[in-house]
Amino acid sequence: MSTPKYLGAGRHQLFAARKYLKVPGFTPLHTAPNSSVELQSHDEEAVIALGSNVGNRLHNFKEAMKLMRKSGINITRLLVCMRQHQHIIEKDLGRTDGIRYGPRSIDLDILFYGKYKVRSDILTIPHERIWERPFVMAPLMDLQGSAIDSDTVATWHSFSGHSGGFSGLWEKLGGESLIGEEGMYRVMPIANGLLDWSRRTSVMGILNLTPDSFSDGLRISVEEELSRLIPVLEAVVSMPEVEGKLISVLDSNMFKLMADLDLPYVAMHMRGDPCTMQNSENRKYDNVCKEISLELYSHVREAEMSGILAWRIIIDPGLGFSKKTEDNLDVLTGLPDIREEIAKRSLAISHAPILIGPSRKRFLGEICSRPNAVERDPAIIASVAAGVLGGANIVRVHNVKDNLDAVKFCDCNNSITGVLCHRLLLLQGHAEPQNAAKSRTKKYEMQ
Repeated sequence: MSTPKYLGAGRHQLFAARKYLKVPGFTPLHTAPNSSVELQSHDEEAVIALGSNVGNRLHNFKEAMKLMRKSGINITRLLVCMRQHQHIIEKDLGRTDGIRYGPRSIDLDILFYGKYKVRSDILTIPHERIWERPFVMAPLMDLQGSAIDSDTVATWHSFSGHSGGFSGLWEKLGGESLIGEEGMYRVMPIANGLLDWSRRTSVMGILNLTPDSFSDGLRISVEEELSRLIPVLEAVVSMPEVEGKLISVLDSNMFKLMADLDLPYVAMHMRGDPCTMQNSENRKYDNVCKEISLELYSHVREAEMSGILAWRIIIDPGLGFSKKTEDNLDVLTGLPDIREEIAKRSLAISHAPILIGPSRKRFLGEICSRPNAVERDPAIIASVAAGVLGGANIVRVHNVKDNLDAVKFCDCNNSITGVLCHRLLLLQGHAEPQNAAKSRTKKYEMQ
């Protein structure tokens, strides 16, 4: 499994991957062209960190991942079959011998390898500087969190030297308050760049090409769908304004397509299919936010197992899909609860951007007595505002102009609230990371 990547001081980029290494007999750990350390082991679980601070970092990571797969490393959460090791990949990507801890195009560090501690002239495991580097601890926390699901992981926690394990040490460094400060933030790869979705809410515009709607139970053939889509898609892609933007298209073989193309994937909650999702059985919940969280987590894990990396995943609680009107309201006001429930299983997934799509949904018409979908814009703006104030990072709407204004206002409000909350903490005597208040105030002024 891979976690969202972080940028440290705007220069260093790192992510951690938890892997299982299945290597019979002796395992050579190559750390220099003509040297290695051999460990007699069989199936070992490991965490490997990739870093880059020279050149096109996103390109460096993509190439490193390709070389890892080419060398026999199957990057999943369950198994990695390793035949070559990090030095070969580093060399192939242009890394040369130079200053230790100096700039490099790619750097692969073994943070943990089974229950082993290795101390030699050429290799140290656990990596000697894990515990002092927030930009290493942050993705490690997202990857592993406080969960201890094996003896091996328990050993890793003990290596931290802190009674609270990773969590205790992370909090000692500053914890979640460090994210967004001093150049360290969660990002998602978009085209050839990196999107920091936490700085402002993104608006996704809907271009509806159908005279009917699948939500009304109407379906069209694949041929008709393509005849509608392709000419419009070609025209949209040719527009200069679209450069650097995302275009969303559905495909029946979505997991494989997303994994092969290295594209962001929206994991949306729905029970059944568009024709059966509103059946009474599919709309039964004892605790809607908790059950959505469990089902979304399972969906995301399936996507990860298919090769979609976690930092490319967006989660969507599926407003209007398999839910009654009161369920949709619970979801809109319960986005923090959904994150909290997912965090019990995966911090990485719980920190993924949340997308909501209330636009023209039937539940808004029922609440506001607006049977005609095009008359629901005021209700849509209100629901978008509620979602953004509750933690949504992306909103999917038909009326982009008016909802963009609503999003800008909510983002500004959230910035003001963040500054006031931090000032209140200071008044109460709580410490704040160095330069944090200055950074937050500057961020608000930039809004």
